[in-house]
Amino acid sequence: VQLQASGGGLVQPGGSLRLSCATAGFTLAQYGIGWFRQAPGQAREGIACIDTSDGSTYYADSMKGRFTISGDNRKNTVYLQIDTLKPEDTAVYYCAARYGSAWCLLPAAQWDDDMDYWGQGTQVTVSS
Repeated sequence: VQLQASGGGLVQPGGSLRLSCATAGFTLAQYGIGWFRQAPGQAREGIACIDTSDGSTYYADSMKGRFTISGDNRKNTVYLQIDTLKPEDTAVYYCAARYGSAWCLLPAAQWDDDMDYWGQGTQVTVSS
């Protein structure tokens, strides 16, 4: 099983990024995929979750508006589009998988309690 996050980098405030989470070794449609982030000195927080079997998406309340999660089962890849980036978006962004998608209905603060697989993270730095 493998999840590999990529697409991070240094971006100016107001810019956009699309992060990718390439998956392998499991059937993507059977798992909910979540995006999380962790800033230095802060706890990891959930951003969004997707059920690629039907395209259902879920967002943490604090992340609604500038973040868009999407998936492509043919490419076994899940994406996270981040628009209007702010310095406070600076963090390591992770994707993770958990069997089923019922967990996406839980509050985002509970998403990372029992994830089955984690990717290695990609650094996003927002700075001028």
